Amino acid sequence: MCGRYVIISTPEAIRKLFGYPEQPNFPPRFNVAPTQPIPIVRLANGQRSFALMRWGFLPAWVKDPKTFPLLINARGESVLEKPAFRNAIRRRRCLIPTDGFYEWKAGGGAGPRQPYFVRARRDGAGAARPLAFAGLFETWTGPNGEELDTVAIVTTAANRTLAALHDRMPVFIAPEAFDMWLDCDHVEADVAAALIRPAADDLLEAYPVSTAVNRAANDFEALIAPAPAESVTPEPAPRIAARAVKPKKVREPDGQASLF
Repeated sequence: MCGRYVIISTPEAIRKLFGYPEQPNFPPRFNVAPTQPIPIVRLANGQRSFALMRWGFLPAWVKDPKTFPLLINARGESVLEKPAFRNAIRRRRCLIPTDGFYEWKAGGGAGPRQPYFVRARRDGAGAARPLAFAGLFETWTGPNGEELDTVAIVTTAANRTLAALHDRMPVFIAPEAFDMWLDCDHVEADVAAALIRPAADDLLEAYPVSTAVNRAANDFEALIAPAPAESVTPEPAPRIAARAVKPKKVREPDGQASLF
């Protein structure tokens, strides 16, 4: 899944990658959260166009947004049939610029979850590069004619790189497939859906970061700095079968709980 993400490349770098004519100027964001406006790229009149939309999808048929759950992710395996998304996958596909996202790994027992930052794997020079989430958008119209543009990030099963953190991950669209995903007029939904798959195992890397990211109001560069080793929640010890380590004739003292 994807519940927080990062946009830190310069507006010029993002514009160059996505190829839209607008020249928006926006600051780096180190902790983008649901319900906030986020940049997206879509096709408008046959060309790529930049827009801002609320992260939190609202289907057009929703009567009262206050009673509808916040859909920040769209499960890729069911978007062709799910009522909330089946129109958007056919007519309103978009790209969401990103430089990475956060994922939380459960700690041992009842311990706290450890946040990780997931980003494009660095090359030899350590250069950062923006990526593109697959997105679906919809314009919701209220009873008084008010309009709200909303968007969700498409997700799929995690690849081997991320499977230890979570069983889901965002769908990434490669630059050479941008047109295939965006062109709803000429590319059928079931054809575009072939792009909904886990990222290649060598695309991403992940490392633990500070729990300061847990607070949505925090938005500063230190959030993506590697966490000190002593602050990282340790991996739980593996459970080992008793017969493999405990001699059969050794009897535990009365009142002594088994370690296994």
